[in-house]
Amino acid sequence: MINKKFWQGKKVFLTGHTGFKGTWLSLWLASMGAEVTGYALTPSTDPNLYHLCRLDEMLHSIIGDIRDRKKLTNALITCNPDVVIHMAAQPLVRTSYIDPVETYEINTMGTVNILEAVRQARQKEVNVQGLIIVTTDKCYENKEWVWGYRESDRLGGYDPYSSSKACTEIITSAYRNSYFNGQSNEQDALGVATVRAGNVIGGGDWSNDRLIPDCIKAMLNHQVISIRNPYSIRPWQHVLEPLKGYLMLASKLVTEGSAYSGAWNFGSDEADCKPVRWIVQRISEKWEGEVSYLVKDDPSAVHEATFLKLDSSKAKSELGWRQTWDLDQSLDRIVEWTKAYEKKENMRLFSLQQIHDYISGGDHYNKL
Repeated sequence: MINKKFWQGKKVFLTGHTGFKGTWLSLWLASMGAEVTGYALTPSTDPNLYHLCRLDEMLHSIIGDIRDRKKLTNALITCNPDVVIHMAAQPLVRTSYIDPVETYEINTMGTVNILEAVRQARQKEVNVQGLIIVTTDKCYENKEWVWGYRESDRLGGYDPYSSSKACTEIITSAYRNSYFNGQSNEQDALGVATVRAGNVIGGGDWSNDRLIPDCIKAMLNHQVISIRNPYSIRPWQHVLEPLKGYLMLASKLVTEGSAYSGAWNFGSDEADCKPVRWIVQRISEKWEGEVSYLVKDDPSAVHEATFLKLDSSKAKSELGWRQTWDLDQSLDRIVEWTKAYEKKENMRLFSLQQIHDYISGGDHYNKL
């Protein structure tokens, strides 16, 4: 489903390449022969997947703030990319309550800056052929209903993070309609898409205030796992699932243009929408060690959605995108990755092997 030949030699400008999702995507792109230029802040956690995979040896890394429009624009123009993928963000709901101004600056104005950088680059005859803006499933006005949200459903956001991503969607739509629609000049046409995924999980995520990373940290340090909102249901998916969708969509934007512009959901299957408590119990079983957990009564708790899932019918019917690993298999891969990290294995090779197994549909590690 991923055309490796398409990505061979393609120049990709990727913001947020030092983050969890950004590192996995950079590894995948580099393994297919793409020339990746990354623009992001230094990794925010220690340890982090970016350094473990020695990613700076595989791409051109620029350390910069997405809020610095001049530096960002110069970096993008210098890269002269075929494809731009914007991932850089403040990604945490609870952090957005603590610092809403920074959240809006990064997520909202950061999006303006990348769109403006692309617009200015194209005026200087930089031939960007496809642009993807990564948002979130939380960009919808959450009515806590039992069916998945479609791309045409109303945008919203109870908290600063969610609303900042709804703003991102609106801003992208405005730029697409105003500058990239090709109505006045066909040469101005550019395929611009926003992509929405669920709760992504995978090896190498040490982000603060996330369920799976909190479980991994507790298990590695032989501590009790503390959870909140045990009955909240989330759409869980391995990080490679939405990344596959982004890659498939980007190739369509380049080869077929604005016909593939707009919003796209890449959510987990219905069966993989599970409560928080189920996830903790299952990953504890797979760890095969003595693990205990407790429900944390947090008096300072902020509002978080209790039920949220996506309808990905559009991606399935128009792109042929499908989920490869179910939730149980995804948790297996996380435990395998973490055990390898604990044994101090070469994590770049291990991560690349997981990508290979994912692409091939194989089950390499369970056969060892």
